[in-house]
Amino acid sequence: MRKFGLFSLVLAFVLLLAACGEEKTTGGTGEGAEQKEYKVGIDTTYAPFEFEQDGEYKGIDIDLINAIADSQDFNIKFSPMDFGGIIPAMQAGELDVAIAGMSITDERKKVVDFSEPYFDAGLTLVVKKDNKDIKTISDLKGKIVAVKKGTTGAAFAQENAEKEGYTVKQFNDSPAMFQEVANGNADALIEDYPVIAYAIAQKDLGLQTVGERLNGDQYGIAVLKGENKELLDKINKGLAELKENGKYDEIIKTYLAE
Repeated sequence: MRKFGLFSLVLAFVLLLAACGEEKTTGGTGEGAEQKEYKVGIDTTYAPFEFEQDGEYKGIDIDLINAIADSQDFNIKFSPMDFGGIIPAMQAGELDVAIAGMSITDERKKVVDFSEPYFDAGLTLVVKKDNKDIKTISDLKGKIVAVKKGTTGAAFAQENAEKEGYTVKQFNDSPAMFQEVANGNADALIEDYPVIAYAIAQKDLGLQTVGERLNGDQYGIAVLKGENKELLDKINKGLAELKENGKYDEIIKTYLAE
């Protein structure tokens, strides 16, 4: 019993010395400090901003937030989900950041704080390739218009539905919306111009854009309103640095080369 007690005492002393020599830190940028990790909500059905290819996340938004994280010394973990679920997930504490081709709107500003704008977009009207009748929103009377849930395209369509006399049909993702119009089950869709232009350029979807831009949206990176000013400051600082050093232009041209 005495030998066992002495051994236990020596072991406890060794463990105490080891604990004293090990310093654990979280956050910060100093040597030996652990980088903070933030959960980032994305929608991988939104090429060229976010999509999955060969098991990897790619796109303008993906490259941009990765570059900002490298610049500002923090880690990120992507959480793909339907676009309409991103802000609710932030409100539930499941996400820290959202970068998903999210247009800056007054309605969204009630629940999130946006970064400085990082992309000038805009909505456009899209119809089947052989459609010769629809040129503008005024041609949609009695028609079915497909939109993606939770988007500014959906909001725009709903706001103008009664005035223009069309019916709105909502979908969870862009590919399903595209297919609905291509199959003739809807007459038109409303989508962000760069997204549909990229999709049509990559693959013959049987669709075409018509008319002028319907609005002048700008995309922003979002954090929960009033909850994460430090992170938002880092995002804005990183975004400014990327624009200054040319990395931002390099990312955009990778996916939207003129």
